[in-house]
Amino acid sequence: MTEAFIGLGSNLGDGQANLLAAWQRLGRVPGVTLGSFSRPYRTAPLEIESCHWFTNAVGSIATTLPPDKLLGELLAIELELGRDRAQGRDRTVDLDLLFYGSAVVALPGCVVPHPELARRLFVLAPLAELAPALVHPQLERTVRELCREVEHSGQVVERNEWRVEG
Repeated sequence: MTEAFIGLGSNLGDGQANLLAAWQRLGRVPGVTLGSFSRPYRTAPLEIESCHWFTNAVGSIATTLPPDKLLGELLAIELELGRDRAQGRDRTVDLDLLFYGSAVVALPGCVVPHPELARRLFVLAPLAELAPALVHPQLERTVRELCREVEHSGQVVERNEWRVEG
């Protein structure tokens, strides 16, 4: 089993419900065992034009799937939950493979560690909740260090709590 970290985001509909639905669906994939799940974060859009704020979180999993197959499962969950990549940058759910153990993977359509994660506070803040000492295998810095490097970048990231229904 390999430990992997998944970034989850949503800016259409009920963001928290969308992320929880994607996380539960991921738990039903053969070869995937769910681990920890961060708090949700409310974040301003970054690098896209949208008036819809995002809900973001990060989860850890244990998996027997190779990285490209795991990514295929993530894309299938996005599609199942209504993501239409042809409809622009807003999305009901976005699932990114952030880390796959300490592997560095460069396959067509599958690059791990995620090439943008070191610049994105909306990924690093929830990831730091789960694995602050995790070392980026290419940058040789911990998630905590990477998070500190972008904390004052002007990105708006607000930590929230999961809503309790009922």
